[in-house]
Amino acid sequence: MVALGDSLTAGYGLPPEEGLVPQLESWLRDHGADVVVQNAGVSGDTTAGGLARVDWALGPEADALIVTLGGNDMLRGLSPSEVRANLDAILTAADARGLPVLLVAMAAPANFGPDYKAEFDAVYPDLAAAHGALLAPDFFAGFVGAGGSMTDPASYAGWMQADGIHPNAEGVKLVVEGLGPKVLELLAKAGG
Repeated sequence: MVALGDSLTAGYGLPPEEGLVPQLESWLRDHGADVVVQNAGVSGDTTAGGLARVDWALGPEADALIVTLGGNDMLRGLSPSEVRANLDAILTAADARGLPVLLVAMAAPANFGPDYKAEFDAVYPDLAAAHGALLAPDFFAGFVGAGGSMTDPASYAGWMQADGIHPNAEGVKLVVEGLGPKVLELLAKAGG
């Protein structure tokens, strides 16, 4: 399984064993899945960067793809239509290989205005439906399950690194618990 993403996937600011990919792989094994998760996360990457490297990331051994991109596009205020086009092309590349995909959504903050937020947030469910991909509606859903509030990002503070953008090791654990069931569903689609 290939995890294509940005710093959230790469494990920015954490010892290698505490990043998303190692914790996810461990969680999956604890839940009976015999899987190797390849870390194709690059800190600072945008959807355009992910598109530029999707072909080499999807080596011949890839059986499934997790896409966690768009956070840096959103932080830079890039056009939701550009995000949509890049993610669509990534999903099309996976479709061409017959790979099942889990698309992990990012939610835009309100500070770009309601129109930007509505357009950006619609990208993920629209593309998942168009490509028959699985959708994880929010990367940080595990935080809500642990008592965080979707409407109060400050409630996430205990699970974030000092930069307020990247989860700490405990935060990654919650992210994995939130994403894990969807990843197991993805593995089932991949026949594994």
